[in-house]
Amino acid sequence: MTRSTSSILLFLLISMSSVGQTFQIKGKVVDSDNKPIPFANVLLLQARDSTFVQGTSADDDGKFVLSDVAASLYLLQASYVGKGSMPLALDIATDVSLGALVIPSTPTTLEEVVVTSKRPTVQRLTDRLVFTVENTVVSQGSSWDILKSTPGVIVNQEELLIRGQTATVYLNDRKVQLSGQEVRDLLEGFSGVNIKSVEVITNPSARYEATDGPILNIVTNKNIVPGYKGSINGGYTQAVFPKYNFGTSHYYKTDKLNLFANYAINVRKELRKTDKGINFLDNNNQPFSIWDTEYIQVNDSKPQNASVILDYTFDERNSINLTSNLAFNLNQEQDTQLSNSIRNAQGQIDSTFNTVNATSLDNTNLAFDLTYEHKLKKPGARLSFNGHYTHYDGSSLQNLNSTYFDAGGGFIRDFGFDSDTNQDIQIVTGQVDYAMPLGNGSIETGARVSSVSSDSQVGFFNFTGTSDTVDPSLSDNFLYDENVYAAYFSLVRNWDKWSMKVGVRGELTDAEGTSLTLSETNTQDFFEPFPSLYLLYSPSDKHSFAFDYGRSVDRPRYNDLNPFRFFFNENDFEEGNPRLFPNFGNSFNFNYTLNSEFFFDVYYRDNGQNIADLVFQDNNDLTLVELKQNVLDSKSYGFDFTVSKGIMPFWFLYAYTSIFHEEETFLAVESGNQEFTNEVDGVYAYLANYLTLSKDGTFTGELTMSYISQFLFGSYISDEQLNLTVGLRKSLFNNKATISIAAEDLLERYIPTYTSRYLNQDNFYRRRPETQFVRFGFTYNFGNFRLEDNQRGIDKNERDRLESE
Repeated sequence: MTRSTSSILLFLLISMSSVGQTFQIKGKVVDSDNKPIPFANVLLLQARDSTFVQGTSADDDGKFVLSDVAASLYLLQASYVGKGSMPLALDIATDVSLGALVIPSTPTTLEEVVVTSKRPTVQRLTDRLVFTVENTVVSQGSSWDILKSTPGVIVNQEELLIRGQTATVYLNDRKVQLSGQEVRDLLEGFSGVNIKSVEVITNPSARYEATDGPILNIVTNKNIVPGYKGSINGGYTQAVFPKYNFGTSHYYKTDKLNLFANYAINVRKELRKTDKGINFLDNNNQPFSIWDTEYIQVNDSKPQNASVILDYTFDERNSINLTSNLAFNLNQEQDTQLSNSIRNAQGQIDSTFNTVNATSLDNTNLAFDLTYEHKLKKPGARLSFNGHYTHYDGSSLQNLNSTYFDAGGGFIRDFGFDSDTNQDIQIVTGQVDYAMPLGNGSIETGARVSSVSSDSQVGFFNFTGTSDTVDPSLSDNFLYDENVYAAYFSLVRNWDKWSMKVGVRGELTDAEGTSLTLSETNTQDFFEPFPSLYLLYSPSDKHSFAFDYGRSVDRPRYNDLNPFRFFFNENDFEEGNPRLFPNFGNSFNFNYTLNSEFFFDVYYRDNGQNIADLVFQDNNDLTLVELKQNVLDSKSYGFDFTVSKGIMPFWFLYAYTSIFHEEETFLAVESGNQEFTNEVDGVYAYLANYLTLSKDGTFTGELTMSYISQFLFGSYISDEQLNLTVGLRKSLFNNKATISIAAEDLLERYIPTYTSRYLNQDNFYRRRPETQFVRFGFTYNFGNFRLEDNQRGIDKNERDRLESE
């Protein structure tokens, strides 16, 4: 090898090693008399727009260290008790050891480096899309508002979807172990001003659980100041019935200790009306018995949640986190009045019946999570250990009574029964993770074991009359045990204009479900790999191209495996399926981004044998049953277009349009087990206008509209739905208090009808919850309310499979 060749190779190696390199800033904070100021706040800001980059606090001697600083131009400033040092401009290209940042004895204005309001930005990284909202008009709402505005997110009936799949919500890379309405309640109470960005991870990497599906990771901002802060918040919602919510949070920080405590309660009385129709068909597929049913359900509940989070740093390399959550919803009451009319083929009344269904429910969920992290000597390398325990206990008591009448209103018969269900679930997990930089990239590896034990019981008793669909023999005891052993490895590499991330996760599953009454045992024993690949090519600052692929698994919820029946009346019920098995899917996506404002996505997803809610009518027994079933095949594909752009200084526009195709092929069990494909071509559109209505930015408004043409729900297809929402928000007392008002479903068109019409099936339902309402909100912060929150969710996939009431 010649000397010139050696020199070139050496130069290339040095150049490659510098890609992605970060640096360190050291310094000291003193006063005018050169005395150190302990625990002073140190902020690093972008020089171009004064946006926040990172922060820290000085130690007892006034010394501070900022690590992992990328090469760029910055402003550095120290502050303490309303006083600040002069901003210091830094051009970081190597490690920097400063002299002292001097905070004068007399107050120095901080206005030169006040973080200014700016427009939201969207950045395409190797394995995710980052929607940065910190100090923007979008961040003035709640976390729920921000997620609704995030590129690629569809909101449908209080559920967050990404390309038709339910999204898993994370907070600071920790899973929020709630779903549906509970997720919305939590996020509406978490202020958007604490959020730095939202990460959209369509295909999670090998580090995440294979069951997570698409992820929305909320990243909070990083203002760090020692002391105490607290807040109280409340809300009043006027729909058909009034609703109230109250919460309080308290946070205390020293140089080593972070302590957070939170409590929230929601007092809700909800009205849910449902219209349901069934045309029972003869052998010629002509209706011979037409059932029209109206359900009026009133739910009373007071869900409460309490959490304590403790972070303690022993030294610069060792720290622990202890998180405990208690969620309980006791003494819930669900009272349902059902009126049913039965007509013959000529439309004449044959008979009627009324059903009164009273159900009491109790749910308690207690979790503990302990994490220890050790930073190794090599910068950026770390080793962490995690242990987790969850105990879930749920019970319900149902009393159902029906009275039947002939066409003239004469009494025919009574029928009724009581049912009692109980479920006890224990979850134990352990995990170890290791990460290390490697040249111009990094590696990450780890292992995890989880053990789940579920004991479920149902009893039917106190019968009045007889029925062909329900009797005491349906009582059962179902036991389910599951052990999953997993390991993963991922590699990240960066080049001049290219980035790549590749990984694989392997999971060994050993599960057994036993129905004691049926004397039936179902087992699962398999090993499956879950590869992932991400490629990003950025030829310039304005253009980027990305491709990603991931394989995932969808495990059935524990309650879905129970072979129990829950009755709305004796002819209409839900039934579990102990024969459900995990489903494996593959997702592909190609993206083009223009100027971080226009996004074009083409995707294809093979959902495999997806677990679906399928509803079948039995034309002989005149029943309607909802079953959990693995379909034979399921796929989705589509094209997404997103615009995220500031139109004028006071007006930010976000628009998202998705043109999609969804289809599922399943066995029509009440149609001779014929294969049937249910499919839909649909359009989803979301338009959000965020307005700054005052010069100081304390008065903001928003006007949003969402539209869905059609959507696929198992054996049902929904018709169109439209939601128009308006909101106003005002900050008071130097952002210590916020008041807000919002009105939803102004046009009263957010109530779709779901129809199942194929082969010998012909039925529909239309749920009418309280979608139209006005909500008033109030938040007050006290203490040093600019502290960083250490709120975390407990990242346990098994908890996510618990049934949410």
